[in-house]
Amino acid sequence: MPAMPSLPPLKPFAAVVFDMDGTLLDTELVFKDIVFEVSQTLGFEMTDEVHGGIVGSSHETTRRLLTEAYGVTFPYALFDEECRKLMHGRMADAVPVKAGVMEFLTDLKQRRIPMAVATSSLAAHALSHLGTAGLLDYFHAIVTRDDVTRPKPDPEPYLIAAQHLGLVPQTCLAIEDSHSGVRAAHASGMQTIMVPDLVPPTDELRALCTVMGSLHDVREAAFAQDLVSST
Repeated sequence: MPAMPSLPPLKPFAAVVFDMDGTLLDTELVFKDIVFEVSQTLGFEMTDEVHGGIVGSSHETTRRLLTEAYGVTFPYALFDEECRKLMHGRMADAVPVKAGVMEFLTDLKQRRIPMAVATSSLAAHALSHLGTAGLLDYFHAIVTRDDVTRPKPDPEPYLIAAQHLGLVPQTCLAIEDSHSGVRAAHASGMQTIMVPDLVPPTDELRALCTVMGSLHDVREAAFAQDLVSST
């Protein structure tokens, strides 16, 4: 049987900065269902193409994209309110995490490698969901939409995360699932990994990052030597 291709090695890193929805939390598919449901209720037909554009985007970008798609009559404030209300209800008791999250976070904590979150979500949403998922205590810093003036794809969220960690961005590893997130992380100077969730990488994105299938793969690439020696 031929040997399986090995994962690309990662450069050494001093910290890891994670995106939240779709990277740490398995929430994007739930939110997609809500977006389609609310759009239909308001009399608009959501499409995969329009939805793909808003994945990982800030509220300002989402508003602009939906207005461009459906016209100035699109009731964004009501759409946003209804989506938040439904999401809060469906995530009130349990927030699922992506495959490999607990293993990777536990490993990083044991190695005393600091971790941060850089998300386009508002602070109330981010802190609530990370808390319900049981992840809050892993992170030394959480940068939300409330903390930046220029959200993703601008690098500001990642630059602020590195600042909070007391590190230069070039020493950090960033993990993302969205196009805007990859662009932001790469522009900050961080070594960038994309673990796709709902949106596949394009050739442009592949030039900006390393694409991996799951956080299990990222953990293996990060700690390959130690994982082999421990078996």
